[in-house]
Parts: sequence; structure tokens; C-alpha cells
Amino acid sequence: QVQLVESGGGLVQAGGSLRLSCAASGSITLFNTMAWYRQAPGKQRELVATITTGRSTTYADSVKGRFTISRDNAKNTVYLQMNSLKPEDTAVYYCNLKQVLNNYWGQGTQVTVSS
Repeated sequence: QVQLVESGGGLVQAGGSLRLSCAASGSITLFNTMAWYRQAPGKQRELVATITTGRSTTYADSVKGRFTISRDNAKNTVYLQMNSLKPEDTAVYYCNLKQVLNNYWGQGTQVTVSS
């Protein structure tokens, strides 16, 4: 079993920054992919960014150049540095880990960007 614990969400003004953290524990394999998703009210859940154990990354076009995903393998923790935040970034952000055939999710953390 794998557990994901998130922190760092909150309320921020447009143009500001937040840093989300997600600490994973349990039976984590050597090769895996961690990711951040988000879901705004009335919208589908969308992929924001991914990062492999080897630190290969992908980003959604909407956040490219503003968000940075990183990870600390020694701490089994993934981060999402969010800069130049916009009101349309407002959503519940979910941490995700994929390994072998299994998919694990955090509880989600609310990010609200005011205009």
C-alpha cells in the first residue's frame, strides 16, 4: 500500500506563488511516476505535470513556464512550485503516484487564486 499526504495549498493573490508538497510512504518501487492533477468546479480532472524517478518531466500547456515539478527521491516527496498564478489556476490539486499496475491518489488540496 502507498499513502500520499499533501500540503501547501491555500489562498493567494493573482501573480503570487505557492509551493505544494506531497510525501509518499509505503511500498514504493524503484521506478515510478509522480504527478499533479487538478479539478476545477464543473470541469474534468486534468493532468498538470509529471515527473519520473529519473526526473524526466512533462507539463500541460496551460502551466508551462509558470509551474515547476520536482522530487526528492530520498524523502519520497514531490513538489509543485507555482508562480505567476492566475484565477483560472483555482482548483483542487491532487497528487498521484503510478507504479507497476497500481495508481494511488492523495486527498487533494485546495488552491484559490483571487483576482
